[in-house]
Amino acid sequence: MDIFLQANTWVALLTLTFLEIILGIDNIVFISIISNKLKEKDRPKARNIGLLLAMIFRILLLFGITWVLKLQDVLFHIETSWIKAGVTGQSLIIIGGGVFLLYKSVSEIHHKLEGDEESNSKNGSSTITQAITQIALLNLVFSFDSILTAIGLVSLDNPPAGFGYFGGMLIMIISVIISILIMMLFAGPVSKFVNEHPTIQILGLSFLILIGVMLLAEGSHLAHVSFLGNTVHSIPKGYLYFAIFFSLFVEFLNLKMKKSKNPVHLHNSTIVDEKLKDTHLMD
Repeated sequence: MDIFLQANTWVALLTLTFLEIILGIDNIVFISIISNKLKEKDRPKARNIGLLLAMIFRILLLFGITWVLKLQDVLFHIETSWIKAGVTGQSLIIIGGGVFLLYKSVSEIHHKLEGDEESNSKNGSSTITQAITQIALLNLVFSFDSILTAIGLVSLDNPPAGFGYFGGMLIMIISVIISILIMMLFAGPVSKFVNEHPTIQILGLSFLILIGVMLLAEGSHLAHVSFLGNTVHSIPKGYLYFAIFFSLFVEFLNLKMKKSKNPVHLHNSTIVDEKLKDTHLMD
């Protein structure tokens, strides 16, 4: 425990915690959108269980770090006249997560914009088990990304001076726990804000499409995929997060300017349901 008397320990802990929170933004957006399809009383439970699962997955992956690193080994090769790849377990998981995220985001956008009221009333709401299952599946993919980033920052094979193997492991576990607790604290307000502003919902789903594309590119890069001799490169996360924060900044300005106007209502929105109830009461 002497490592906590060193300044570089706290620098590493704060840096890792900040990175875990940044990398968890996409997780919070996904959890907010999925949990908003549940009944009001079930939403906090789904959000908290989803984030607790994220914490458990990440800690288990840290303890199974040897297995995680083995996933980088090539499972099989693909070689044709137009495509070459060395597929790894890690690349399969990340590509699978990207495909799932793209499918879920596009289907949610279609449901919110094109779904009819009758089908929404019958099939629009998810059960808490379905929501938690979807959250858990994507948490697993996000956890791989988060843990591999943390390992790159605090290398266990060559840890910073004075840390040692278990010191580096302890710092990563503490950073994961702190970041998840912070996300649990803000997940409720974020989910409420997203649910009350339809444009933010669509923007959030658009972000998930971007993240899905990023996961596909990253998985292809990890598998060393090349099409017609052109290697597929990963998309730098900095570009993606800059686009997200810039879009949110512009949307916040729009919301501030249009406070007096009635927002567009999406299908399966609790705001729509409340207005329909008020209309029926007036009738």
